[in-house]
Amino acid sequence: MAEVVFDQASRIYTPGAKPAVDKLDLTVTDGELVVLVGPSGSGKSTALRMLAGLEPIDAGSVRIDGRDVVNVPSKDRDIAMVFQNYALYPAKTVRDNMAFPLKMRGMDKAEQAKRVADAAELLGLTEYLDRKPKALSGGQRQRVAMGRAIVREPRVFLMDEPLSNLDAKMRVQTRSQIAQLQNRLAVSTVYVTHDQVEAMTMGDRVAVLRDGQLQQYATPSELYDRPVNAFVAGFIGSPAMNLLDLPRSGDGVLLGGVEIPLSREIRDAVGSAQTVTVGVRPEDVAVDSEGSGAGIKAVVDVVEELGSESYLYAHLIDSDGRDDEATTLVVRGPGRTTVRYGETIAVRVDAGAVHAFDPSSGLRVA
Repeated sequence: MAEVVFDQASRIYTPGAKPAVDKLDLTVTDGELVVLVGPSGSGKSTALRMLAGLEPIDAGSVRIDGRDVVNVPSKDRDIAMVFQNYALYPAKTVRDNMAFPLKMRGMDKAEQAKRVADAAELLGLTEYLDRKPKALSGGQRQRVAMGRAIVREPRVFLMDEPLSNLDAKMRVQTRSQIAQLQNRLAVSTVYVTHDQVEAMTMGDRVAVLRDGQLQQYATPSELYDRPVNAFVAGFIGSPAMNLLDLPRSGDGVLLGGVEIPLSREIRDAVGSAQTVTVGVRPEDVAVDSEGSGAGIKAVVDVVEELGSESYLYAHLIDSDGRDDEATTLVVRGPGRTTVRYGETIAVRVDAGAVHAFDPSSGLRVA
């Protein structure tokens, strides 16, 4: 197996322009599954292609198990890559497509057959081994492409949004299968996705990128519990964290005319600042089931019922009783909620679960 290191690695497509990947420092330990996640244009796929040898590295280096691979051809890096768009041989069967890289290595036919059979069973392709790609669905073709990489048992797996062509149920099933396979083989894996739920459920560690720069590299729980800035806070979590620029009031901040107390740690960190960016996750906002009391008043705009739970998207009512449509909250409610569109609810924020960020820099203050 292998350790992968990005050391101040940069990719600049146009001289003088902003780098697509800007001085990336990242280490994937031996046998670890690391997910690169971020919005479109964040540089995650470019970073993966730099590791694969499909993009040149304009500054810094990339090392696989201590070996600088900047000038090493892709074929000599002992990697296997699965792309977003599958590329199969249309005249070959599923079996032959999956076995092709092993055949090119000159591997014994019995070992080829065993590896193909094992990968096919793992990916639910056993009954399709004698079919050709044109007789498969898009999702099945993608699984064949994944199987073709899996049978090689390389030192490093690279996966560029391999589940994007699968339906929702198959995505969940296949991501579980990928994680199981990675745990079994203990192969260092770099996995790119724009889906933060996919990232959080699969990665040993997750690297969040934005505009070519690494924002935070941590375990899923660390990203969720202590995001380093407002961007990570708003990107990680589904639904996203509520982020609100709120005025100071005494020992807290004002939201909908109600004071939310801030901890001493936060108060000391923000000092005399008159505005604080407050973050609170939907599960840390409780609904007053009676719709009355001293809670923060809000009008429900959308109700998402998910069976075991629900999410209420609402805008606030200010202290004068007027609609404040610019200030919105997402609240997690109980399953089979009776709340409906247009109703007024009262909510309470768990002051102990508040995150605070600097309104100017976006950096976490406490």
